Amino acid sequence: MHDTPFPVRELASRHRTAYEQHLLALGPEDRRLRFGTPPADSVVRAYVARIDFERDALFGVFSDDLTLVGAAHLARGEGHAELGVSVLPEYRGRGFGGALLERAMLRARNWRRPKLFMHCLTENAMMMHLARKLGMQVATEAGEADAWLELAQPDAGSYFGEVFAQRVALFDFALKALRMQMQP
Repeated sequence: MHDTPFPVRELASRHRTAYEQHLLALGPEDRRLRFGTPPADSVVRAYVARIDFERDALFGVFSDDLTLVGAAHLARGEGHAELGVSVLPEYRGRGFGGALLERAMLRARNWRRPKLFMHCLTENAMMMHLARKLGMQVATEAGEADAWLELAQPDAGSYFGEVFAQRVALFDFALKALRMQMQP
């Protein structure tokens, strides 16, 4: 794990609207890179409505004005966890994607999933770079890529790390909210 300066918060069902707005803010090309096709707004809304917060996990990074600028949806699979990441264009290249991926890796490990899986288009250079940078094995075929990462078994450090990361993110969010309330 790398230390990241970006507090990544686990989101709950009450953040469903913020996640929907985040995905809808992505342009057609960004949606295509995130989902493999450029889904219409109605498809994005249906996807967000189907997220099961009891089974899956959703993580986010918020800007100073409390806009959800980056998000990661981690879904439990049989023997693995699958990850989808998105970052608004104006916030890319700052490490948000890596911070989201690392937080999701920690949760997948604590779920006792031996592998983390990501699927993307090979032309999604940012995700391909990020996957390789974080040690994922990438296999490409016919314009698509599958990335796998073997995860260690959870331990006291991984459980504590997740609790600590969430507390830091909640504190960061509270400070940002307070700062916004104090502005005239």
